[in-house]
Amino acid sequence: MAPEPRHRPSMTHAELLRRVRYFSSLPATELRRLAEQCAPRTLQPGEVLFEEGQPCQGLFLVAEGSVEVGQTSVRGREQVFHAEGPGATLGEGPLFDRGGYIATAVATAPTRILFLRRADLLDLCHRHPRVALSILETLARRVRLFAEIVSNLAFRPVPERLARYLSMRAGSGAPRTDLEIELTQAQLAARLGTVRELVARAFSQLEESGIITRKRRRVVIRDLARLDALARGEPMAAAARHNNVT
Repeated sequence: MAPEPRHRPSMTHAELLRRVRYFSSLPATELRRLAEQCAPRTLQPGEVLFEEGQPCQGLFLVAEGSVEVGQTSVRGREQVFHAEGPGATLGEGPLFDRGGYIATAVATAPTRILFLRRADLLDLCHRHPRVALSILETLARRVRLFAEIVSNLAFRPVPERLARYLSMRAGSGAPRTDLEIELTQAQLAARLGTVRELVARAFSQLEESGIITRKRRRVVIRDLARLDALARGEPMAAAARHNNVT
């Protein structure tokens, strides 16, 4: 009779905290103390972790699963700011200005969360200033991310935003030209700051120009140079002329 498969035990709270950049330099005794202060929580897909405007009570750590952070207008239009997976933290900003959350966080998969109260985190920052500096670095990166989102919405037409998304998915070095797009067009529109109809139109424009071909959720990049040129902000016609020259 074959032995039953051995299941890998779940990581302890202290081991999960060690994976977070903020806490990686803490001694083991401090990590254990911090782990004892954390409260676990589980979320199902579509369940809200926190809502825009809600008072901030503490810091959230994604132990397993994934969470999207974004806003929804009164007319129902969505803008996803960022998506986070295991090891990520959420809710840093309001911890320090005592304001409400600037966006809503929703689980996109079965998710396990650790919650650390604001008072416990601030106490830790006073005793270990490197933790506070690490949090500041994360906040600075998110400010840059939000500035880029604003720039894209203000200055980049939807086909350019889509080209930029596909170009980033393809990667650099030895890029992948055969992509599987897991997002629906509505979900992708929320990432790009537009509506589904304009995403569908942008896909059609890229296809008609010969830059990509599509079959359901599979996208094949036929002309990576033109895609990259469009992602950099060159108009589609200019990108075509650039490709002919090179």
